[in-house]
Amino acid sequence: METPRERWVGADAGPIVRPYAVTRGRTRPRGIAVDMVTLVVATGRTPGERVWLSREQRRLLELCHRPSTPADLASDTDLPLRVVQILLADLHHYGLVEEVPQAGPSGQGTGRPDPKILMRVLDELRRL
Repeated sequence: METPRERWVGADAGPIVRPYAVTRGRTRPRGIAVDMVTLVVATGRTPGERVWLSREQRRLLELCHRPSTPADLASDTDLPLRVVQILLADLHHYGLVEEVPQAGPSGQGTGRPDPKILMRVLDELRRL
């Protein structure tokens, strides 16, 4: 019996990798669930000896040296948002990334963006 060949999209693209292969079959994050506008940043810690990071996790960790949102990271890595959220939850579990506290309308850290800003963004998107 012949072994199945890899399916290639193009010479430069490489083989297709299904999202569930990147997340090791998981469809939901373990631990924290980071929404698409939460800022995350690398903590600067190094992974422990027993921690194995995939190529995608290493790339996300590299991009998180500056505060980024999961939506931006998904765009930068060409990965689906849900895959990025699962991989970020793993990195958070290992202590390699953390959420950046955001100030709320009253100046207190609520972890959520100001609703007025979100409405302005939505209005601007509708104008496009």
